[in-house]
Amino acid sequence: MDRDKILLTPGPLTTTLRTKLAMLRDWGSWDSDFNAVTARVRKSLLAIINGQDSHVVVPLQGSGTFSVEAAVATIVPREGHVLVLDNGAYCKRAARLTNLMGRRCTVVDFGDHEQVSPAVLDEKLKADPSITHVIVIHCETGAGVLNPLQALADVCAAHGKGLIVDAMSSFAAIEIDARKLKFDALIAASGKCLEGVPGMGFVFIRKAILDGCAGQSQSLAMDLHDQYTYMEKTGQWRFTPPTHVVVALAEAIAQFEAEGGQPARLARYTANYRALIDGMGRLGFMPFLDPSIQAPIIVTFHAPGDARYEFKAFYNAARAHGFILYPGKLTQVETFRVGCIGAIGPDEINQAVHAVELALQDLGIASGEPAIQGD
Repeated sequence: MDRDKILLTPGPLTTTLRTKLAMLRDWGSWDSDFNAVTARVRKSLLAIINGQDSHVVVPLQGSGTFSVEAAVATIVPREGHVLVLDNGAYCKRAARLTNLMGRRCTVVDFGDHEQVSPAVLDEKLKADPSITHVIVIHCETGAGVLNPLQALADVCAAHGKGLIVDAMSSFAAIEIDARKLKFDALIAASGKCLEGVPGMGFVFIRKAILDGCAGQSQSLAMDLHDQYTYMEKTGQWRFTPPTHVVVALAEAIAQFEAEGGQPARLARYTANYRALIDGMGRLGFMPFLDPSIQAPIIVTFHAPGDARYEFKAFYNAARAHGFILYPGKLTQVETFRVGCIGAIGPDEINQAVHAVELALQDLGIASGEPAIQGD
């Protein structure tokens, strides 16, 4: 096979040739041409959420988690109290980094097979007025749950609490409109649904709270207020930017806009999701989540019940046929995950299903049917 293996993961993703080619030129980090690319990317990002009037966007070097940590440290006062709504692995990571940033943190646990609850959030905020901020993962890719962001934001707004949204795996695919949704910070990254390459996160910060964020971060490198003010003053990044990542993202955004923006991207990913569910169903595989709460981003499947199944062998067999799968994130149930995002369409998904079928044959497994059906 002469093409790259297709990544069926929640990021990094398969990218287009145009995006790859954008990285073949070297850029000076203080050069006016590169500063213009940075400015163009920031303007385009704000337009995706209609946030030009209400928010600023601050790019940051590193993976998406760097930006989540930076947002918590920059937005939440040192004496603040954060409530994390937890229905998966990335929620748990948000709680851990909040504690490591020295902020008080309370976690409300939900099952990884269910959405977090606006009603429960309302009860918690009524019961504990010391809570200042709420962290929500929009699409919790631990299992693939789409959480009810608008309803959660409405509860936070009613109580006057700051909302920090990790939109890593939803931004640019699932609608987020800053004119309808009130949030203090929203975080995403280059290597997800915009179909750029990994290496840069970005945080949208509400203009009304921006001045109050000065000096709150205990980190130099991750101080988003400092990064923002320096960038506004000079057009430059404070420290060496990931130049190739930025120009690849600029090219990926141009393709995103040409495709038709967020609605078109959601339509393609939804078509991918349907092709995946149909194809894997024919092989006997059962999705972990109820379809009513499943985001068309990444799908968790129960592992086959056959005693010969072992994820690493299954992964290697699918890989030999050109497709990279993703391990499960659940502790109670054995699963694996298949992504629907990236520069792929239903044709590639159908090829992936065929690769899974060949992998089962290679392992002598007759069906993907799980040992115990249901949760």
